[in-house]
Amino acid sequence: MTSKDIKKKAKELEPVIRIGKNGLNEPVVEEIKKQLKKKRLIKVKFLRSALEDKDKKEAFSELASKIDGKIVLKTGFVLVLQKE
Repeated sequence: MTSKDIKKKAKELEPVIRIGKNGLNEPVVEEIKKQLKKKRLIKVKFLRSALEDKDKKEAFSELASKIDGKIVLKTGFVLVLQKE
């Protein structure tokens, strides 16, 4: 699959994980890893309440460093992640 195909498919996905006021805690990270392993391409949405003490870029980078995947697409508060 080319990068263009992956991005097209990513835009059609619905978020499987929503990160809320509890932020990026361990159970959320584990669920993201589980979903990535199962589906290989997932969409994650950050709610504004999840980002009260940090900016989006910082939160996205933190998530990327904790999972076995890479960021394919960033749009607003939504990330699309792919299993590496």
